[in-house]
Amino acid sequence: MPELTHLRSVLAVRQLTMSVAFYRDSLGFTLEFETPGWAFMSRGAFAVMLGECPDEMPAGDTGDHSYFAYVNVTDIDTLYAEYQSKGVPMIQPLAEKPWGMREFGVLTPDGHRIMFGEELSA
Repeated sequence: MPELTHLRSVLAVRQLTMSVAFYRDSLGFTLEFETPGWAFMSRGAFAVMLGECPDEMPAGDTGDHSYFAYVNVTDIDTLYAEYQSKGVPMIQPLAEKPWGMREFGVLTPDGHRIMFGEELSA
């Protein structure tokens, strides 16, 4: 059976330079490749392709539908502290959820929402 080996989310952003700086400086991503209008970035197994679309509706205008990723992590407390120290805009503070996860959410400059979660120990 074929194996799905890698996931890369494709996101429309209004200003590529600003978005690259946010993912690099605030979220700790590495710029892997850049070509006019596109930037490929990753942090661990979480990868994104940022495509510059200045005339499209910003993700934030879609309201609750601007979630695009739920990322499972290890050591969520350290990641949360890292993002707080960098002033990353939060949409949800770190909290335990009834579905067995400890999670928080962030907001990108374009209004994309990303949730980070770690499974609670049994």
